[in-house]
Amino acid sequence: MFRRLFRGFFTVLGGLIGYEAFALSRYLLTKVNNPAMQGGLSQSEELWAGIFFVFIFGVIFYRIAPALTRKSRKVADTIENDLQGVSPNALIGGTVGLVVGLVIAYLLTQIYQDVITQKSLYLTVTILLYAAMAFLGSVVGSKKGPELISIYSAGRRAQQAKAAAEENNYGYNAKDKRSQRVPKILDTSVIIDGRILEIMKTGFLEGPVVIPEFVLVELRHIADSSDGLKRNRGRRGLDILNKIQTEYGIEIYNTDSEKALKEIPEVDVKLLKLAQIMKGKVVTNDFNLNKVAVIKGVPVLNINELANALKPMVIPGETMTVALIKQGKDHSQAIGYLDDGTMIVVEDGRRQIGQTVDINVTSVLQTAAGRMIFGKLK
Repeated sequence: MFRRLFRGFFTVLGGLIGYEAFALSRYLLTKVNNPAMQGGLSQSEELWAGIFFVFIFGVIFYRIAPALTRKSRKVADTIENDLQGVSPNALIGGTVGLVVGLVIAYLLTQIYQDVITQKSLYLTVTILLYAAMAFLGSVVGSKKGPELISIYSAGRRAQQAKAAAEENNYGYNAKDKRSQRVPKILDTSVIIDGRILEIMKTGFLEGPVVIPEFVLVELRHIADSSDGLKRNRGRRGLDILNKIQTEYGIEIYNTDSEKALKEIPEVDVKLLKLAQIMKGKVVTNDFNLNKVAVIKGVPVLNINELANALKPMVIPGETMTVALIKQGKDHSQAIGYLDDGTMIVVEDGRRQIGQTVDINVTSVLQTAAGRMIFGKLK
């Protein structure tokens, strides 16, 4: 059934082509080659001549339809085999080139559409032009398209790599407020402490980091203090702050736009107010600031609590070896320390001060300010 329909379609197509061939021949004979032959054929003669052309071309196409069907199948199989080795970029380039060729052909037809008045000739030239430009565009596109696509892809990858390299996961900007990224606001004590830098290196501190301008001012005042201990702590804080800025590109957050902070003199209160405004968390190791923040409902990340959580667990009844270095609060107590700074209080250890002794752990006191271990001589 399909073969008969295909053969009938080709027969009709042959008839149409025959009529166009007759019209083109008549135009060439009367208008181009011999103008004197104008009006040489009567209407009936032209009709029979047209029928003859239509019949001849129809018969020709009817006869060659089976051969064209077989040939088209072979061509389709060949195209399928050829396309298996063609890259997707070549297909995309060929398709784009085909479209561009058709567009160019359309623009060219606008040039001669008023020059060629014979419809048959115009149609023939137009078909040939469209076919030529489509073929040329597809060939050029399939050959050069992959190169252009690869250049474009390489440029895109370079831009993405550059953007990824320049992206600062710790920096705070206006986008963070819209995307609900919770800022972490550093206070003065945690900067002086220095452990925040190591925590940032490990990547455990997520989200943007905010260093308020008034924290920098307080660090500068501490560094200018007449007290040597405070001065050293302030300078250490400035050094840590400089490393944070250098390694992570974090800028000092200008709080001049926050009108609610201008009338607050105390730095800790400003810090908590800023956290409420920004809906952020305060990063500190100040025990008292931690307590006030809890009262005001401000989330806090306490570095000491994190350090205590990471310390090895000590269970009452375990045996430990400790060096006693000084007398404790009570007359009979002695004090020692672990390598991480944890204080150990030993009952009845006053006489062994200056010695290394074995003790049995009796209890462990865990607080936000630190951890204390109590024990007795073994």
